[in-house]
Amino acid sequence: MISKRSFAVVVVLAASVAALHGQVGKGLLDPNVAADKELLALPHMTPAIVKAIIDKRPFMGVTDLNALLLSQKLTAQQAEDFYRKAFVHVNLNTGTREEILLIPGAGTRMAKEFMEYRPWKTWTQFDKEIGKYVGQQETDRLKQYVFIPINLNSATDEDILSIPGAGTRMVREFKEYRPWKTKEQFEKEIGKYVGAKETARLWRYVTIN
Repeated sequence: MISKRSFAVVVVLAASVAALHGQVGKGLLDPNVAADKELLALPHMTPAIVKAIIDKRPFMGVTDLNALLLSQKLTAQQAEDFYRKAFVHVNLNTGTREEILLIPGAGTRMAKEFMEYRPWKTWTQFDKEIGKYVGQQETDRLKQYVFIPINLNSATDEDILSIPGAGTRMVREFKEYRPWKTKEQFEKEIGKYVGAKETARLWRYVTIN
């Protein structure tokens, strides 16, 4: 018979394993996968700018997208208006200060806090640490702009589907090739289905550690 203490330990360990699953924040369009009609409906977009976005993607970070928007003669404020509707998610564990500052309303305070509490492992941790400074409503808004890397070897279907544009096909492929051991393995196996550029875009959302 399992003692109450042993059962409690098992529960804690199980919770710890589950807590390692990352996810991508929800609520915004991803310019890397949004349809042209979706992009055209966003603030300050023109057919020419939408074409430039589609021709240039995938963007490996929001700073790349920002450079393109500014090159299309959008002002910094107009780019921020766009980011309130669409954004290239920032990796909470590796995102640069420059990337974080492009999150509307984040500012230098959040840039400092996002980096101070690394490594981020769960949204519960994010709610606790960031919520201390800005409250839950603002914490939930900030979540839309970031992601916690998804462990390829333990991610649930829900975790994988949170990656913009992944879909059920990638759920199947990500799980089929487990265990994942190297980036090169990922590039080889996933690249067979979606090509090098899309494989690189998907890789930025995951981890094998």
